[in-house]
Amino acid sequence: MKKILIAAVLLLNVFIASADEGMWLPHLLGQQIYDDMVKKGLKLTKDQLYNINKPSLKDAIVIFGRGCTGEIVSNEGLVFTNHHCGYDEVAHASTVQNNFLKNGFYAKTKTEEIPAPGLSVQFLLKIEDVTKEMDSAIGTLTGIDRAKKVQETSAAISARYSKADEKISARVTPHFKGNQYLLFVYQTYNDVRMVGIPPENVGKFGGDTDNWEWPRHTGDFSIWRVYMNKDGKPADYNAANVPFKPKYVLPVSLKGVKEGDFSMIWGYPGSTNRYESSYGVKLKTEVENPTLVALREMRLKHMFDEMKKDEKIKLKLASSYASIANYWKFYDGETKQLLKYKVYEQKLADEQKFQAWAKGKPEFENIFSDWGKAYDKWRPYAKHRMYLREGILGSTTLAFASSLMLLESELVKKGPDNADVKKLIASLDKNRQNFLAGYEDDAEQNIIRDVLQMFYNNIDKNQHPIGFYESIRSQFGDLKDRITYEKFAKNLLGTTMVLNNDKWKKFVENPDAVALQNDPAFSTVSQFMRNYDSKFAPIYSQFAAANSDAGRLYLKGVAQMEPGKKRYPDAVFTMRVSYGSVKSYKPRDAVTYDYVTTTNGVMEKYKPGDYEFDLTDRYRELVTNKDFGQYKDAARNIMVVGFTTNNDITGGNSGSPVLNGNGELIGLAFDGNYEALSHQIAFDKDLNRTICVDIRYVLWCVDKLGGGANIIKELKIVK
Repeated sequence: MKKILIAAVLLLNVFIASADEGMWLPHLLGQQIYDDMVKKGLKLTKDQLYNINKPSLKDAIVIFGRGCTGEIVSNEGLVFTNHHCGYDEVAHASTVQNNFLKNGFYAKTKTEEIPAPGLSVQFLLKIEDVTKEMDSAIGTLTGIDRAKKVQETSAAISARYSKADEKISARVTPHFKGNQYLLFVYQTYNDVRMVGIPPENVGKFGGDTDNWEWPRHTGDFSIWRVYMNKDGKPADYNAANVPFKPKYVLPVSLKGVKEGDFSMIWGYPGSTNRYESSYGVKLKTEVENPTLVALREMRLKHMFDEMKKDEKIKLKLASSYASIANYWKFYDGETKQLLKYKVYEQKLADEQKFQAWAKGKPEFENIFSDWGKAYDKWRPYAKHRMYLREGILGSTTLAFASSLMLLESELVKKGPDNADVKKLIASLDKNRQNFLAGYEDDAEQNIIRDVLQMFYNNIDKNQHPIGFYESIRSQFGDLKDRITYEKFAKNLLGTTMVLNNDKWKKFVENPDAVALQNDPAFSTVSQFMRNYDSKFAPIYSQFAAANSDAGRLYLKGVAQMEPGKKRYPDAVFTMRVSYGSVKSYKPRDAVTYDYVTTTNGVMEKYKPGDYEFDLTDRYRELVTNKDFGQYKDAARNIMVVGFTTNNDITGGNSGSPVLNGNGELIGLAFDGNYEALSHQIAFDKDLNRTICVDIRYVLWCVDKLGGGANIIKELKIVK
């Protein structure tokens, strides 16, 4: 019962937090928060925002794909989201001859819409608080035992609410670091089709150079449609399916924005850790982030070198390159901002205050001494874990080879004729085709070469797989020489069955554990994986459990120490709403950034033939002639491209609708600014900005530039 009361205290504190910071659970909006939203400019009632029994705004917000947000904008299931959210599906649908990624695509009729196998949208059906049931099952357990019980109980509750035949799934998600548990029930629609994609020199204008930067001039949007069967139920792709009939549709505003306008963003922010400890900040800035950045930088360089050479290679690697690049720049910027704004020192000061309060309170007084010991024990191995995840498994060949480890185990235990083994082989055979579709030989050879040499040089020799590097030395040469690793990588890629269709076919027809063990790609990755799993994974599991326990108790204690403190739950990819206003900012002395960008800025950045800043003749003609139609900003007499707000968002909010006080769509959230990349851990109320593409620019690109007037006709336009 005490834990339930603590959760209630935390939730009470949520109700009195500030306007700009915080991602709120929409079903728990308190009167004070709602009143503040109204004061800032909201015109909708609480029932219009969120109602579990009647259509409300929340019914227009979907989980798009594997980690983005989308919104319903027509009565026929049309969905808006970001260009980068559907990037993988567009790349897979494209060919050199019909390159949708490069040239864009707008379906003129529903029959022209392109199926996107594997893509789905999820609608939230309901939320329930299951803290009491979870706490009853967990009891006083701690550490790994607690983690196991949380997983076991969560799975049991989720199964009780799920209905596979109706595509209904439930997930229990911890909030406030496990002081509260909420159950979210979703319905999934798997028939999603591509309707409209801007050309890459609109949807990715500015590329990596402008990523996480303002001023920004990117038309980061894409358009899709959800389908259902004739009975109105979710269904797999079928030509006979009909457009989805939504409960709620967002109207689209052509009114534009001005400084200070109310802005509200709904969506599924993925992850924040605003209650991170000083220990965690220190490990992140000194070990984890620099390691990740160095490994991703290496991979990106080799991929980009090949992408520049050939259009076919660019198309093949485009999706994975974009994914790797996005958070390479983020984590580099995060480290710099955490250090610049002395977040470690701020955390340390807060913790010292807590420890003074906790003296004489048995439940809390030893938290930080125990927490520090857990970090001290794990820290020597943290870089190794990053090298495994971002380096060894950053090679697509080694990553696929690692997926064969379960097959090896099953072959040894059950033999090749076992039904489960045959089913597993069939699945791996299919996965191999997906892997090969994104494989490029020269980039991969360079990545394997460099990551193996970097691991040798940068990871404690006592943590190396026993005998691995000695074997390389005996076969290929001095471990100090780059050519040694180049020879090894070339031999691995040239002889592995993973890349050889004849060898792979022979293996699939006659699977043998010994043949698999002798394969160079499998042998390489399995040595690294087994080395980590046997020696260091148990240490990490103990660390993760201790870190979780300490974080939960710390937050519980802080709530008791400062019962009136303004607090909100971390983002955990559950539906949230944030509110704030359209706002400019001053990133540094004597510099002020306007809150909007325009097509004038696009033209200023234009570089003919450039990889990131090229434009089509049609685009330049329309802009030069100021042919903006009804989408022009009347006050500026120009086309507005993007704008900034001070809303609190994070990864997962990509594609989220930006709404005005009437609940009308004014833009799509797609990025944050470099000056506030510490936002996952520390929100900066002065510098944090959400970068949004103006909905009028989206519609201009669809209508004037793309010729998709039929799409515009589906929308409920508000002028």
